[in-house]
Amino acid sequence: MKAKREFRKKRQQQEGEEKPWLPTTELGKQVQLGKIESIESLWGSGKVIREPEIVDFFIKELEERILKIGRGKRPFRWVQRMTDSGRRNKYYVMVAVGNKNGYIGVGIGRAKEYSTSIAQAVRKAKLGLIKVERSCGSWECGCKDAHSISSKVVGKGGSVKIELRPAPKGTGLVANDITMDILELAGVKDIWSKTRGSTSTRSNLAYATFNALRNLKKIKR
Repeated sequence: MKAKREFRKKRQQQEGEEKPWLPTTELGKQVQLGKIESIESLWGSGKVIREPEIVDFFIKELEERILKIGRGKRPFRWVQRMTDSGRRNKYYVMVAVGNKNGYIGVGIGRAKEYSTSIAQAVRKAKLGLIKVERSCGSWECGCKDAHSISSKVVGKGGSVKIELRPAPKGTGLVANDITMDILELAGVKDIWSKTRGSTSTRSNLAYATFNALRNLKKIKR
């Protein structure tokens, strides 16, 4: 019994230690060798990033935040399905990652264990990372700081539709909690927002906000 406890303790310590990154893809090996200068050059080449460590290599200090998509105080939702052996439950978790300086990603994880679902969501969020075009697009402000967005933009997620508009400096984030979390991690400080549809489905609301930020690149200037 004592040996089992010592083995379990040693295993937990090993899992808690940060392991060195050993790339498993050719792209990851090139990144580790310094043959690629930035993540923007990767996106420009059209290559698919399959290792979240590549994102960590280029963008330091990414902050992870679990989005509250459950009911009550639960940040997660239950996903249930019936099988021959009975009902099976899984955690449904949504995570946003960002460096509060223009980079943001959103991902969903489903697993039997809460920690595993978080890890899946973080991985997907990093692999789906985007760069947000920030500027001062408000005619009421006119400063040159990148505190808001350049122009009005719309994003959709399921039945939810959100409209984001640039706001003058000092306005803050006039938005719901989910949208505020994503905008804060993206580095947007001032904005007006308007939502339509079934906003009680918070995962769709989060995707609508993320898609709106991604659509900023499609606006012709």
